[in-house]
Amino acid sequence: MAFTTLRGASSGLLAVLKKGPRLRRRRKQAGSAQLEGAVAAPALAAGNAIASLAPLTEVIRQYLDSKDVERVKEAYRFADQAHLGQFRASGEPYISHPIAVTEICAGWKLDAASLMAALLHDVIEDQDVSKQEIAERFGADVAEIVDGVTKLQRLEYASKAEQQAESFRKMLLAMARDVRVILIKLADRLHNMRTLGAVSVEKRRRIARETLEIYTPIAHRLGLNALFRELQDLCFQAIYPNRYRVLHKAMMAARGNRREVLSKIHEAVSAALPAAGIEAEITGREKSLYGIYKKMVEQKKSFSDVLDIYGFRIVVHTLPECYLAMGTLHQLYRPVPGKFKDYIAIPKLNGYQSLHTTLIGPYGTPVEFQFRTRDMDHVAEEGVASHWLYKDPNVSLNDLQKRTHQWLQSLLDIQSQTGDSGEFLEHVKVDLFPDAVYVFTPRGKIISLPRGATPVDFAYAIHTDIGNQAVAAKINGEFAPLRTELKSGDSVEIVTSSASRPSAQWLNYVRTGRARSEIRHYLRTVKYEESVAFGRRLLLQAFDQLNLPYPADDDPEWEKLAKGSGAQSRDEILADIGLGKRLAAVVARRFAPENSMVATTAAVVDEITSTTATPILIHGNEGQAVQLAPCCGPLPGDAIIGGIRLGHGLVVHMEECSVAQRQRAREPERWIPVAWDTNTARHLTTRLDVTALNERGVLGRLAAEITEADSNILHLTMQDEVGSTVVLHLTLQVDSRNHLAQVIRAIRHVPQVKKIVRVKG
Repeated sequence: MAFTTLRGASSGLLAVLKKGPRLRRRRKQAGSAQLEGAVAAPALAAGNAIASLAPLTEVIRQYLDSKDVERVKEAYRFADQAHLGQFRASGEPYISHPIAVTEICAGWKLDAASLMAALLHDVIEDQDVSKQEIAERFGADVAEIVDGVTKLQRLEYASKAEQQAESFRKMLLAMARDVRVILIKLADRLHNMRTLGAVSVEKRRRIARETLEIYTPIAHRLGLNALFRELQDLCFQAIYPNRYRVLHKAMMAARGNRREVLSKIHEAVSAALPAAGIEAEITGREKSLYGIYKKMVEQKKSFSDVLDIYGFRIVVHTLPECYLAMGTLHQLYRPVPGKFKDYIAIPKLNGYQSLHTTLIGPYGTPVEFQFRTRDMDHVAEEGVASHWLYKDPNVSLNDLQKRTHQWLQSLLDIQSQTGDSGEFLEHVKVDLFPDAVYVFTPRGKIISLPRGATPVDFAYAIHTDIGNQAVAAKINGEFAPLRTELKSGDSVEIVTSSASRPSAQWLNYVRTGRARSEIRHYLRTVKYEESVAFGRRLLLQAFDQLNLPYPADDDPEWEKLAKGSGAQSRDEILADIGLGKRLAAVVARRFAPENSMVATTAAVVDEITSTTATPILIHGNEGQAVQLAPCCGPLPGDAIIGGIRLGHGLVVHMEECSVAQRQRAREPERWIPVAWDTNTARHLTTRLDVTALNERGVLGRLAAEITEADSNILHLTMQDEVGSTVVLHLTLQVDSRNHLAQVIRAIRHVPQVKKIVRVKG
């Protein structure tokens, strides 16, 4: 029996009597929609007043049993009542949208729970139906899927962008738990894109750009290529309607002009393959309009240049026949060198498998051929929807499912390292790039990475600890910088050290969302821990100045101080001190017996800057909480002073540094006495300007002397002087001021050297 939705006074009255006060409240909220329906009366009169379930019922009966079909119908009845009185911008009853979404899902042969969730996907968002109500009536599985699809429109956000980012995060994390969430969301977005004509031009373009930026790459990442191409063309049509019309007209004209060449190629291939004993389905393959437009823009080519490539798809029965068919056509037409790709042996990230080759066809025109089996063709068009995932441990996963499951699991890994929804979305976007490179571990395992990925991305793809401890990389047996871009076929080995830590510089060249989130998580965590430790040192110094004992960790004054200053815990107070957000002397006064918070700022400043105060000992390798100022590059042995910089912790300058002197004059309360510890770090950086005669071999002799003095050149630039001299700007690694003096004496052994100056600012 086919179900229909009839809008009228009698059906509305019956619904109100059945549903009671809750539905009357919804009808009141839908009043404006009913008025819009009155305006759209001509459209309704034209036949839009009825939304039929009959086509959907016919499709699902082909693969669902009668019990499941009845469950889907029950979900339809509930959705129909929930959306009563609600209309789309086109004037159609709103229930037509959930039905259309469910029809798309049924085309992928999704299960009954998915179809029920598709019918109900807007009832929480639009009609004030609770998740609990759906769970009680249709089961927890359906309720979880509906909740995953629902946007977060009821919450308050600082901006529309933040709301969208949080909605995407919720949706993607729900997808990581159950991939059916994203399949329904993609079907929802596809139908919305197909019916964009009823909304304003501005809204049309905004929705299309959002689709192109987020949903289209997700469709490609999941292997839904047919959906991917349709969404691209619909977005292109919405964003650039005039360009779309021109290209569409040109494509129609070109299709007629190309018919003769296509027919000749088709006839030749149709004769060659059966002669080799291969039964195949041969179809012409046309590019999408958006693909043509994108290629024209990126490669700055005309329409005729881009379209001057003919495409055919050869679908055979078995995998060996793919290679046999390709060999047969290589004998028929001459292959183009370097234009062969084997995506069967090494599938794409989204599970796509096919052989690609380009041949020189009749009239010297290039012809692209794709060879695949029927199963490969099914996966190529429907991707993960052809074998969508369950978390059933008894179900064995094929390669496509494993890769998809790994990617979905990586979303949860990124989420665990990321607190901000915008940052999470940024990481996910990085992983949605379709291009990939395939590299090998030392044991021969293939790792797929985005194009432009580096050994750092590779290291984090293997394990977080390997990424965190990476110090160097071997690519094809030779040492290479960690920022080197990897190429398909590279064999990569990561050299690690337990003393190594992630660098903020890595964020400039990593490509994967996982690597980026792991590095940021480490830097945030380590900076916080170092700031807590350094804040404790500063506070200990302040307590010493006040002749007070340091309070115990469970002292109730900590909790009072935290509540009064907006901090969450004692550690957060210490971290704020370490980062310069709080003054240690002011915090210490809270623990004084008289709690002398009435002390003047001048008194606090005097105590902090007192020359009799116990100095903070500097090792030089404290981490992010203590930094050696790059403007003057202090070394152990130099007279130093420390300034607490808001958000950066303690910055150590030479006393004679002009930058430090200016800052100290402005904010004296932020400067404290510091001194070098007896056991300082090795390999600190300093700079020298060396003036020398510009003669052959002088640079080699300089490097030899510096090496002999147990130093290392980190950076070198040259500046020509007037005449025969040259100035060398050197950045060196030394251990102390005494070590630097040894290096300078060694450099003086080079007879061409005329002048050596240490750069101090």
